[in-house]
Amino acid sequence: MVNDIAITQSGEMLLHQCTVVDELGQSRDIAVTTERALTIYLNKREIVTLMTMGSHPEWLVLGYLLNQQLIQDVASVRAIQVDWEVSAAVVSVKDNDKDTTQLTEQLSKRTVTSGCGQGTMFGDAMATLEPVAASATVYTPALVYQLLTALQEYNQVYKTAGAVHACALCTEQGEISFFVEDVGRHNAVDAISGWMALHDVSGKNKIFYTTGRLTSEMVIKVAQMQIPIVLSRSGVTEMGLDIAKKMGITLVARAKGKHFLIFHQAERFQFSSFNSSQ
Repeated sequence: MVNDIAITQSGEMLLHQCTVVDELGQSRDIAVTTERALTIYLNKREIVTLMTMGSHPEWLVLGYLLNQQLIQDVASVRAIQVDWEVSAAVVSVKDNDKDTTQLTEQLSKRTVTSGCGQGTMFGDAMATLEPVAASATVYTPALVYQLLTALQEYNQVYKTAGAVHACALCTEQGEISFFVEDVGRHNAVDAISGWMALHDVSGKNKIFYTTGRLTSEMVIKVAQMQIPIVLSRSGVTEMGLDIAKKMGITLVARAKGKHFLIFHQAERFQFSSFNSSQ
């Protein structure tokens, strides 16, 4: 039981072995990434079915419900029970968390987003967002390179089988606090959000990393976790950039090797001591 929540520990195998034939006509055994359906029920009401690798289903479910604002905070949760035999996650919350009318109204405001596997946002997420408190840390290119190097040691599923996205919660000292791989980047960020909520981890002075695009939904979720800077291997959408500007989030993208682009708040970076030949 974590934070007085009755919670299962139902992480599943991440890889599945299969036999393939290569370009030379030779057969060999390889691993492919597991993908399973998981239907979330909130107080016996069906909410959504997520496609997930299943490595951290309880954290994924909690983070999803928090990020969609279908529950108010972790203190309202009584239990999270995942049963893979029926591919279901049952979440029980206190009666006063949300009444039926309010939940029905919120579920009716469903926006399908451009995320992998089509993410969803319920209600008007922007209406309740607060600007992220700026970190006092002065970022450097060396910190970005340190994180990118450290993260290479964590992409085990991607290295073995591919077909996954990854997200990580990092410190401003260049350490990896928590790393998640899943078939969708939205699942990975939700799992991190759930882990943070259960372990009472603040987003202040943290860095969020993702292999995926920084779309509006991804930036909104970073803002919900109150993380001041996000680092991505991929690119940025116009709406994602606009939300980052409104929320005060430093946006660093296209980060691969020794290259990266700062799309917002480059003034938080110190370049004077950086030698581009390094």
